[in-house]
Amino acid sequence: MKPMKIIRVNGSYRYKAQRQKRIFKTVALIAAAAVAVAAAVFAVIYFSSHPVAVQTGNQNPSEPLWVTRPETSTFSLDMDKTVEISVFEGEMCKLTVPDGVDIRAVTFKSGDDKVVRVDSAGRADAVGKGKAKVTAVGKNFAAECDITVSEAEKDEESEVISTAFTANEDILESNREKGTDDLYNITVNRRTNTVTVYTYNKYGGYDVPVRAMVCSCGRGGTDVTPVGDYAIYFREAWHPLYGDVYGMYVSGIDGPYLFHSVPYYSMKHNDLETEEFNKLGANASQGCVRLMASDVRWIYKNCPLNTPVKIIDADSSADPLGRPNAPRIDESVKWDPTDPNKNNPYKGKKPEISGAKDLSLKLGESFDMMKGIKAKDICGNDITDRVTLSGEVIADKPGTYNLTYSVTDDFHLTTKADITVTVEKPE
Repeated sequence: MKPMKIIRVNGSYRYKAQRQKRIFKTVALIAAAAVAVAAAVFAVIYFSSHPVAVQTGNQNPSEPLWVTRPETSTFSLDMDKTVEISVFEGEMCKLTVPDGVDIRAVTFKSGDDKVVRVDSAGRADAVGKGKAKVTAVGKNFAAECDITVSEAEKDEESEVISTAFTANEDILESNREKGTDDLYNITVNRRTNTVTVYTYNKYGGYDVPVRAMVCSCGRGGTDVTPVGDYAIYFREAWHPLYGDVYGMYVSGIDGPYLFHSVPYYSMKHNDLETEEFNKLGANASQGCVRLMASDVRWIYKNCPLNTPVKIIDADSSADPLGRPNAPRIDESVKWDPTDPNKNNPYKGKKPEISGAKDLSLKLGESFDMMKGIKAKDICGNDITDRVTLSGEVIADKPGTYNLTYSVTDDFHLTTKADITVTVEKPE
């Protein structure tokens, strides 16, 4: 949208038959190899995100029934010393035994289940603040570790959700410590509808990408976003736009061209033009650069007057961090999900996982871990294909095993669902 009005303040026959036969054979071999490589790549991609149960009839008895690769720390237990471990609430870690020790004969126990919960495979979950001693005892083996659980620090901005991609936080933090006001340059790629924010390198060049955001630039025709070099020249919390609508967290780029939120019918946070929100990622504006509320708020709060803005027309190779997704919302909901307003109905919501239930297995039995599992993001979009599973079950070791389903949506919000799998002793 354009504002109502602004005053600028900034590629023989036998021989022939044999030759053709050799060519055909070579082509067939190349094609077969290509198919094999494609199948291998598909298998790696598929099974890395869709772990499957291993049939126990062919597995090494000391190996787990199935294992995913969660982002968790692993600690090796030592008979000769107590291992010290520090984690935050909600985290988990993996306790392993030395080579040669049969984990099937090892019993893990926590001294305080209210602080640390440990299962039969050595998975330790930090469930509350405090300190707990975990012991592992088996044949000719005994070890212990002290696990200290601390509360994770929170800040105000951690409550603001966004789909933005971020990177190079160490360089940005170093630049922040210098106390300069010229931290950022902004690039808008009008073809890919991507805004990328850069900070400077050690030589002063602004080529270190730190944030990428999805946007909507001009829809074409007479409604285009102009290419060129500009600078932010004014900022306003709310500003009127053409069409009797309003933009929130507005930063002027050049003349009537602005960074602003998706339009609102009035200056009320619950009066969003939902159908326009659902166009984010596509060219949809009258020339301005629309962003989600939290992203345009970030520019409003972090990019002062005179922050350089470059608008380009390029393919995705010009977007070093890529472009985030833009989730769709129900048209009956007149709120931007990323608006930090305390009355936002999306505030505090997390993705949902359904179908995760405790179960019991007979010794050596496998199961379909994803059967019945469904997941949705905070807007109700299906994200079941993003569900991962952490934990392991040792098929021939009776005991209880803690498994965790996890899903993260486009807003970087994560939900976990824990289940307990019991491998029963034979009767």
